[in-house]
Amino acid sequence: MSHTSFATTTRGLNRDLPPMRLYERAKKLGIWNPSDIDFSQDKVDWAALNADEQDLIWRLLALFVSGEEAVTLDLLPLIGVVAAEGRIEEEMYLTTFLFEDAKHTDFFRRFLDEVAGARVDLEGYHSDNYKFIFYEALPEALLGLQADNSPAAQVRASVTYNMVVEGVLAETGYHAFFSALERNNLMPGLRKGISLLKQDESRHIAYGIFLLSRLVAEHPDLWDELQTQMNSLLPAAIGVIGDAFAAYETIPFGLVEEDFIHYAMNQFTKRSERLEKARGASMDEINRVAKNLIESGDA
Repeated sequence: MSHTSFATTTRGLNRDLPPMRLYERAKKLGIWNPSDIDFSQDKVDWAALNADEQDLIWRLLALFVSGEEAVTLDLLPLIGVVAAEGRIEEEMYLTTFLFEDAKHTDFFRRFLDEVAGARVDLEGYHSDNYKFIFYEALPEALLGLQADNSPAAQVRASVTYNMVVEGVLAETGYHAFFSALERNNLMPGLRKGISLLKQDESRHIAYGIFLLSRLVAEHPDLWDELQTQMNSLLPAAIGVIGDAFAAYETIPFGLVEEDFIHYAMNQFTKRSERLEKARGASMDEINRVAKNLIESGDA
């Protein structure tokens, strides 16, 4: 397929669109190097943890590093679909997703290798619920766009990636890391990396809300598709959290399972309510709300 024209030499770039606002933030805030993070104190703190505490950190790392790798492997078709539709501003921002998710994979693996000790059996921490989402649902939704790039397929892909993987599981995982480490003043390098990573992911979620809002505004009949996908994945997502805590007779670091279930459900409900407001909304309204979320940093 040949090109017939280029946006940059015809209409130009619309720098006021929410994805371009996110692109500006990514260029400024997303350039951090996992190799620059100092893990010297983390190594001292790691050696002082008891067996269950180390095991919980291993478990969280095993869930995160594979999750980030999975997205890095599966994301390209979404970028391709947006590019094929001629949405250059969205595509420009989406190029940062691949770089950032690859960088996150690098960060977690570096911590495993240099602090937590390289292990070959980390997949033992992947429960059936985890495998359902990351081994099956995520590649099915994202890679499936190669065969079906319809708006309905785009909804399923963004719900799976942005709303469930990033918006529920990743954010609950960050909350677990900080709850375990911040209150005990442990592993400043790991905490710093996760804070930078969380900043990247918040932009991804903001774009996901924008994309789904745009799709629902353009195709109101897709609301049921969106709800069905979210509700079909939520039990497994909550199951991943329950599986992690069920592995311990006494949960390390004084963590309480119910706190994290509640946190995950709040994240899910907050995003679902925001998306529902897109039904029947104009694109001007979608853009206005998205820009407000970006400026507030509350995706």
